Amino acid sequence: MKNKPGSLTDIVYKTGITRTSGSMDTDIYDVVSDSRSASKECLFVAVKGLTVDGHDYIEEAIDRGATAILCEHMPDKIHENVSYIAVSNTAKALGIAAANFYDHPSRKLKLIGVTGTNGKTTVTRMLYEVFKRLGHRCGLISTIGNIVHEREIESSFTTPDAITINNLLHQMAEEKCEYVFMEVSSHALAQSRVAGVAFTGAIFTNFSHDHLDYHKTTKEYLNSKQMLFNDLDEDAFVLTNLDDKNGLIMVQNTKADQKTYSLEAMADFKGKVLENSFSGLHMQIDDRDIWCNLVGKFNAYNILAVYGAGCMLGKSKENLLTAISATKAPEGRFEFIHGNDSIKGIVDYAHTPDALKNILETINEIRTGNEKLITVIGCGGDRDKTKRGPMAAIAASLSDRVIFTSDNPRSENPQKIINDMKKGLDLDPTLKSKYLVVTNRKEAINVACVMATNGDIILVAGKGHEKFQETKGVKHPFDDKQILHHLLNR
Repeated sequence: MKNKPGSLTDIVYKTGITRTSGSMDTDIYDVVSDSRSASKECLFVAVKGLTVDGHDYIEEAIDRGATAILCEHMPDKIHENVSYIAVSNTAKALGIAAANFYDHPSRKLKLIGVTGTNGKTTVTRMLYEVFKRLGHRCGLISTIGNIVHEREIESSFTTPDAITINNLLHQMAEEKCEYVFMEVSSHALAQSRVAGVAFTGAIFTNFSHDHLDYHKTTKEYLNSKQMLFNDLDEDAFVLTNLDDKNGLIMVQNTKADQKTYSLEAMADFKGKVLENSFSGLHMQIDDRDIWCNLVGKFNAYNILAVYGAGCMLGKSKENLLTAISATKAPEGRFEFIHGNDSIKGIVDYAHTPDALKNILETINEIRTGNEKLITVIGCGGDRDKTKRGPMAAIAASLSDRVIFTSDNPRSENPQKIINDMKKGLDLDPTLKSKYLVVTNRKEAINVACVMATNGDIILVAGKGHEKFQETKGVKHPFDDKQILHHLLNR
């Protein structure tokens, strides 16, 4: 929360005003987009969402003390003591107004945005850890938590709403943070949550199947990601994955300085995997050898992205490689859970077909083949249904045994979600002998532990760092890591 007020005229500057009513000469003490958060002398921004239209709650916001309304059309009832500002797009105007209210905190920081289907959390968290090791005060805005210097704040979304983003950036600027690393989701870009935010640089990790419940088509999903790069200034930088077929397409319209990273082709930042084991990666980066704690080729790309970004931010290659080699994977990302009888447990957030494929292929590449690989997997409710079948097929084809279970069913029937998954096995009847269904997730993990014998590997995928399971609007305590650790060490 900002302590001192701002001028309404300054706060709505460059929001695309089409019409006003009432005085613009008033002080504003807060900016909100949820009428329930409205308070005395605040600006309420009426945003049209997928299911709720903020215009329907203008009167409630005024009843709670709002003295200014930012909207797309003037309401039928106009209060004499309330200022009304009409704009063409309140979602975009909200971001600009929030940036104005908090005095453009992103301009006081070196803010790096990371987008892509997979890898955002690992890259941002590693950048935070690496730059902290290099002696800098840093901030992090991420799926697994937000960090203001060293103060951790719980996160509910990959990318928060525009007001929260600017509030966090304001706190980081107040704490004298120099660098901030931020996950930028396709939802955030499509909903203009980062409108008004100035990025020093942006990184593209990869692009694959996800979020088609929201974006409807792959092209729409790609176009949303591309918005981050299209809006960058000439003095910003872009780092893109040359090995991804969309790597150059993603940055084709940017004005920013472009650099590439690759494991396969000649690039500005070139890497090579020399050895991949459950202990970590032995890599060669720009002809220098490095040992990293992270596992898998997919993480080799994440490491290269961190290295390339560090170089573009002016850090020495030697210092970067030293800091990277000491950094561990974020919570719930290929995280080992050791148990009795030498059974290896692995918990991972993989919740897209590509992420799951990467994890399973990595395990299969490293393991001896004498042990069983048992995968416990579900799919989230109220999310992209088209990825359920492919994820089930990937799990069954790359595992010795697979247990289909619940993830976060949300408002959907868990059994219906599992039935959608099972349809993915119809094209290959040989896969049907590999799976069983245990709808209760805790019981599914228990069954995997009972099935496993000395040396076997259990992968519990989909929830990673999450500490809850959401069913019918209620978040119940649930921790894959804690449950797997308990069951493996009975």
